[in-house]
Amino acid sequence: MRTAKRLSDVLKKSEVIEFDDNSKIILMSDCHRGDGNWNDQFARNQNIFSRALIHYFNEGYTYIELGDGDELWEIKKMSDIINTHNDVFEIMSKFYNDNRLHLIYGNHDIVKSKQKLLDKQFFKYVNDITGEEGKLFSNVKIHEGLLLKHKDTRKTILLTHGHQGDLFSDGLWRVSRFLVRYIWRNLELLGIKDPTRSAKNNKAKTIIENKISKWSKDNNQMIITGHTHRPHFPKIGETLYFNDGSAVHPRCITGIEINKGDISLIKWSTLTRDNGNLYVGKDIINGPVKINEFFEKTAKNLR
Repeated sequence: MRTAKRLSDVLKKSEVIEFDDNSKIILMSDCHRGDGNWNDQFARNQNIFSRALIHYFNEGYTYIELGDGDELWEIKKMSDIINTHNDVFEIMSKFYNDNRLHLIYGNHDIVKSKQKLLDKQFFKYVNDITGEEGKLFSNVKIHEGLLLKHKDTRKTILLTHGHQGDLFSDGLWRVSRFLVRYIWRNLELLGIKDPTRSAKNNKAKTIIENKISKWSKDNNQMIITGHTHRPHFPKIGETLYFNDGSAVHPRCITGIEINKGDISLIKWSTLTRDNGNLYVGKDIINGPVKINEFFEKTAKNLR
């Protein structure tokens, strides 16, 4: 019940972004960008992520990050993350300056929901060459949810992180942050799993995904989330719940593309050519499928 209420509340208050059959959007989440220490899960995929972002920028995509972009449960200072992954933030700033960047917060970067704190402390950096302080994403607004609305059909897609209603990640996030920052971060070195992280608990993943899927079915509402790190692309006629996965899979990053009316689940990874040379490339895991087919055939099944 709590998940359903939370998602319905997010749906009601989400800012609307219109798109059409010429729009190109890439959705990714759960980068968990860190400060470069031993526990920075993003570090191993940083080059893959950068290559993917450069591709999407050059191809005219809008980049929407669905939460947990930065690991602010383990790390106190956003500046430490920016200075470590400044090349990634430089690419993201290009999207922002071109009005093609939208950010959603998740449970691990939920402090970004506080606008005053955001304006004062976040996205500041020091130029390595000049030593001058600058600011990324000036006057940026970070959302709990966004609503994509098709200009012609008026059908909508809710975008949110997906932690809503998850006890440890939502209602008790301050307690979970304390445990992660001061206890579980060190215990993981001994192989003890952190019970507050749904992404590392298959049973918790399934419970959350089932709740979101039920809400999607009950409301006949397409929704795309992250949070569980488990990609999901339904068959046509099933509920309209999608999950873009994460950028911290052991050997790849995943995301969801919306490209000229089609939707696909994609994967970027390091691949090998026949001559043995390595390169970063993209594979399509599921799709492409016309978004409108999901709306039409799912609606028929629910009658």
